[in-house]
Amino acid sequence: MSKAPGPGFRPTHVVPPHGLPAWEAPDPARPTVPLDGLLPVQLVERSGDWGHIRCANGWAAWVDGRLLLAVPADPPLAAGPDTAADPRPLLDRAAETLAGYRSAVAGLAAGELDGEDFRDRTEGLRIGIVVDGESMWVYDAPERRWMYGDGRRLSTYATDRAIAPAAPADAPGHAPTRAVAPEGGR
Repeated sequence: MSKAPGPGFRPTHVVPPHGLPAWEAPDPARPTVPLDGLLPVQLVERSGDWGHIRCANGWAAWVDGRLLLAVPADPPLAAGPDTAADPRPLLDRAAETLAGYRSAVAGLAAGELDGEDFRDRTEGLRIGIVVDGESMWVYDAPERRWMYGDGRRLSTYATDRAIAPAAPADAPGHAPTRAVAPEGGR
């Protein structure tokens, strides 16, 4: 494992929704901690089917690179059919989820909850948020998608659900992003 990717971390992929096993080296005999589903990662090297990834916190590992879901190189356009006008409701929902998790952690630390009670209180909680200056990526758990925001609007950034194309194929702009299942993974 290596550390400190520096301030220029930009995700190129996300981990599939069900998570992903990881290894210290491209060797199945050296497993490490598995990756959480929908974690943004940066693919830094490929060696056959192996992919060497780096996370925002500097942690690095090897994974089955075929299973990573590519994200667009640029944030989506500010307006389109899969765009929300106001980022505040999604931010409020993320804050409420974090408050619920924080409350459960406090209960566990104070001895008011045991491990099973903690698991029960946190089951199904899922949030994710990255803020980088005016840019924000926030996970919309009910819709199973990462949203990109510029402070004014949100647009779908990466998802594991089918979405309609944003524009006809002959329209200018970015082509729609799509996730492709690996062979045998359908």
